[in-house]
Amino acid sequence: MSGPRIIAGAWRGRTLAVPEGALTRPTAGRVRQALFDILLHAPWAEDAVVGRAVLDAFAGSGALGLEALSRGAASATFIERDRAALAALRRNLVACRAEDRGRIVAVDALAPPRGTPHDLILLDPPYGRDLVPQALQALAGAGWLAPGALIAAEFGKADPPPADLSVLAERAHGPARLVIWRHPA
Repeated sequence: MSGPRIIAGAWRGRTLAVPEGALTRPTAGRVRQALFDILLHAPWAEDAVVGRAVLDAFAGSGALGLEALSRGAASATFIERDRAALAALRRNLVACRAEDRGRIVAVDALAPPRGTPHDLILLDPPYGRDLVPQALQALAGAGWLAPGALIAAEFGKADPPPADLSVLAERAHGPARLVIWRHPA
């Protein structure tokens, strides 16, 4: 099986390695396309990607964070704990020559170490386990979320987004639902 491709930017068309096994579900290309179309064109998302520090939690192959780097993000931190996903992610960072702008933190996103604030938070956890609210609480508590950071999370269609959000954008694509909101300042 061929892996996902970078959609646009400096590495457009580059095929990414994917982890062996079925534990990781790469974000579909149409979901990544929709996400970055919104982040690059919505009036409330001005300068959401270019020059920003991006956090890709539940990173898997790193497709979301690498797409952000390809489109001009200053840096990306990838949080992932699965060994097969980490191996694919490392291969992808090297293939994109992004080692100087990408950092891998090999831990569970629900128990992160102390971190530095990031401007754009990308979350793509396994569906059906209500992991987004848990991860956000852990990441915020460890200092990973900058005040006013944009958060983009992929949920399964049946998964409820966290309560009390001021949703900026929401799109459904096949079995996935993409929700974007701003972290409170």
